[in-house]
Amino acid sequence: MATIFRTWSYQYPWLYGVISALAALNVGGEKRFHQLPLQDLSLTSQQTILDLCCGGGQATQYLVNIGGPVTGLDASPKALARAKLAVPDATYVQGMAEALPFGDRQFDLVHTSVALHEMTPDQLNQILAEVYRVLKPGGIFTFVDLHRPSNWLFWPPLAVFMWLFETETAWQLIKTDLSALLVQRGFAIKRQTLYAGGSLQVMQAQKH
Repeated sequence: MATIFRTWSYQYPWLYGVISALAALNVGGEKRFHQLPLQDLSLTSQQTILDLCCGGGQATQYLVNIGGPVTGLDASPKALARAKLAVPDATYVQGMAEALPFGDRQFDLVHTSVALHEMTPDQLNQILAEVYRVLKPGGIFTFVDLHRPSNWLFWPPLAVFMWLFETETAWQLIKTDLSALLVQRGFAIKRQTLYAGGSLQVMQAQKH
């Protein structure tokens, strides 16, 4: 699946930005989109944050604004270079989400934005285990990602978007019960909200 548009969106950051801005219109724009996973979170300046799969730092600035020290992690050095320019107040580390280069119980909050749908089921399970490992007891894992629409009117635009830009892993994710996977890993679901006719999900899960 996916087309040349997926390749172009990675090669040309401006194109990715346009696509992201258009997609975010369903929830009121990019600013609101990036704030959705952070709703009702109260962090102090001493609490540490990991922006998992941070890409070019699109959401990192919002994390810098709400809490303490922010670390952005991504597998792509090019993406990290863009993030450093866009949000110099964060620290950046190159690494894989399924093998995090951090110690146990290091972060108060782990955040990721529309990255889980890029992962195979095996990778997803490894990532959830790693997130649990690096979170402190009581820490929060929060994310926004694709979801199976509950309103049939949102199926056509989602299907076109996924055909143009996504791979089979995105289709696998919308069939996956992420809340059940998180509970299996030891998390407690604090908040699960659907937006854009159910095509987007926001979840906050707490480590016991």
